[in-house]
Amino acid sequence: MPSELDPSLSRRKLRIALRKAREDAGQTQNEAANALEWSLSKLNRIEKGTVSVSVTDLRALLRQYAVDDEQQVTDLVDAARGSKGQSWWTQWSDVANPRFTGYLPFEAAAVSLRTYHPIVIPGLLHTEDYADALATPDVHDPATRRRLVEFRTARQERVFEESGTDELHFVVDESALRRQIGSPATMRAQLQRLIDVSQHPRTTMQVLPYTAGSLLSTQNAFVLLGFEDDDDLIYLESAQSVVATRDDYDLVANFQDCFEQLREIAYSDDRAIDLINEVREGFTG
Repeated sequence: MPSELDPSLSRRKLRIALRKAREDAGQTQNEAANALEWSLSKLNRIEKGTVSVSVTDLRALLRQYAVDDEQQVTDLVDAARGSKGQSWWTQWSDVANPRFTGYLPFEAAAVSLRTYHPIVIPGLLHTEDYADALATPDVHDPATRRRLVEFRTARQERVFEESGTDELHFVVDESALRRQIGSPATMRAQLQRLIDVSQHPRTTMQVLPYTAGSLLSTQNAFVLLGFEDDDDLIYLESAQSVVATRDDYDLVANFQDCFEQLREIAYSDDRAIDLINEVREGFTG
């Protein structure tokens, strides 16, 4: 885990614990808010983890829910104190999409991350040159692109080196391997990066070959996050919209099925690495 716990993780701990305490006490949000003379929106924001909670408000909630276990109270008070402050990505707020930074607290707390992109290499696997070349058509200012690349690199370091994620599973499409982003040298380095990451002890790397044909899952880029203490979350991003939800159970279940289909069909182990190497050797010049 990160040496300094991100405030968003403390807010998440409080969100889950306080919602469970209220449910164990047999109270609705309306009943609890009315008893505390709070607005319903205040309690809702606390349970969603979108705001920090003061120690005073936390103690009021715990009294309302009859939570009096000394160790539990101490742990939650520490979390309330740790829920304030800025998250690691705040320094890149000038260039980061707010909808994406809203997803990052979930990524930090996940125990599994499964992802697929039908067109380009998934962002967590980008080299700096590949990320810069990919952003060039939309971001003309080199300084802004540099900030975006730094942000992406920092995210990679959090996920691969500091997070508690036990499973990182990437399915890379063959079309993403062959689509030239930047120079041939950029592509060779990017494909070598895939080979290197495949050796990471918590990582599974697969390649979906052209021969897999048409699948529902090949039409969407997505990330599935799994948690020990919460439902899976699906993150979908397109040019038109961003969706990050666990509340749409049918949607989440659909993409869980999609990933399992990808997992079964995609190349694994040496077969995947051999294809990556074959494509890599084709980028010359």
